[in-house]
Amino acid sequence: MITLDVAAFRELLPDGGRLAGLDVGTKTIGVATCDAGWSFATPLETIRRTKFTADLALLQALLAKERIKGLVIGLPLSMDGTDSPRTQSTRAFARNVEGPLALPVLLWDERWSTVAVERMMIEADLSRAKRADAVDKLAAAHILQGAIDALCSASLS
Repeated sequence: MITLDVAAFRELLPDGGRLAGLDVGTKTIGVATCDAGWSFATPLETIRRTKFTADLALLQALLAKERIKGLVIGLPLSMDGTDSPRTQSTRAFARNVEGPLALPVLLWDERWSTVAVERMMIEADLSRAKRADAVDKLAAAHILQGAIDALCSASLS
């Protein structure tokens, strides 16, 4: 199931479990994971995209190794909250991985994730090359952290 609803996603995972956050780009997929208690997100790796079937195989192996129970995929909405061509591409990616991965999927608004991560890396005085290597997995962690914070808040309500 693919949803934008945090409460509905939470209901699909009554026992919690590790989640993966994905920042899906045209050239890379940033991957982050969180602990089973949904406390903190950690950047994991960046997958260089090739063909969808190869990307899917890499993702399946990685998610199985990490014992992932659900996915949070960053949804790149336009600044006014509407869909863009990138949003449509991300929704298509989510539909294409949902069946083979057999995991619930939460689409999470990622409008400011890359900007926030870039600022943090500049403030940390990372070189442009190091920023380029890390931005996608750090953006995935930023996306995932926002989602798990909302998931934990939803459970308190």
